[in-house]
Amino acid sequence: MEYTYLGRTGLKVSRLCLGTMNFGPFTSEADSHMIMDQALEYGINFFDTANTYGRKKGEGVTESIIGRWFAQGNGRRDKVVLATKVYGEMGDWPNTSRLSALHIRKACEDSLRRLQTDYIDLYQMHHIDRNTPWEEIWQAMERLVQDGKVIYVGSSNFAGWHIAQANEIAKSRNFMGLVSEQCIYNLTNRAVETDVLPAAQAYGLGILPWSPLAGGLLGGILQKEADGRRASESVQQRVNQLRPQLEAFEAFCKEIVEEPADVAVAWLLHQPAVTAPIIGPRLPEQLAASLRALELKFDEEQLKRLDEIWPGPGGPAPEAFAW
Repeated sequence: MEYTYLGRTGLKVSRLCLGTMNFGPFTSEADSHMIMDQALEYGINFFDTANTYGRKKGEGVTESIIGRWFAQGNGRRDKVVLATKVYGEMGDWPNTSRLSALHIRKACEDSLRRLQTDYIDLYQMHHIDRNTPWEEIWQAMERLVQDGKVIYVGSSNFAGWHIAQANEIAKSRNFMGLVSEQCIYNLTNRAVETDVLPAAQAYGLGILPWSPLAGGLLGGILQKEADGRRASESVQQRVNQLRPQLEAFEAFCKEIVEEPADVAVAWLLHQPAVTAPIIGPRLPEQLAASLRALELKFDEEQLKRLDEIWPGPGGPAPEAFAW
């Protein structure tokens, strides 16, 4: 396994991050535990979850599954760099969502209880909260850090401006601020290249791409379609919209004799801002298959081919849209 530093921190994380969104709704607890055990065997030490994962409002199903895995002992918790999130709705009553100091404090305590741990390595804001001042947010996060309940703070789904604003205010408070940004980033969706990636690099944030396979579009979907495996109606609409590019992409993968999913993840690993793509296996065997992406190395011509098939927005702003 390859390791790198998370942004400007001294924290070492694996180049692949285990995403746990499937744990509970689509993956049984037994298989979830097996996948996490396998992840440690493969050297994956970076796990990502959220208090809202599990599709049952307020229950924190996925966090609880992870907590019961930690409770089995054998050094499981100490081996994992654990990331979870705060923001989403955890109830129908006021102050059970978003980023008020009150909700941040309670959400953290609830996550710690479900995860059966006394600290969270990376506590991520799942979305920007435009109604809560940064002074309030940072005061709450600073207290969690001082109390030893949180070590690092990250963001998710922020714009470049949000990253700059958050870290400038954190700096004025002599606080470390954001160290990572988790955003949607894949060959079909490269919008973050205009401002999010440049801002993250300027402020020393590690990028953690979610949906590296674009909801399955980059996982060889045309071949699966040919084999009789039909996608959902919404995915099928996207397939029809992108069919020429998907055909060119899968032909490229066939030419270099690699699986499309591996090529898609490997492309992200070639992007200088990226720390670790988040992979979310539903089955134990899918985790093992994901490791091939770490071995793939593209030459300049191959990267150019991928850019031609899946063009980006034109580089960072303002060059992406102005002289």
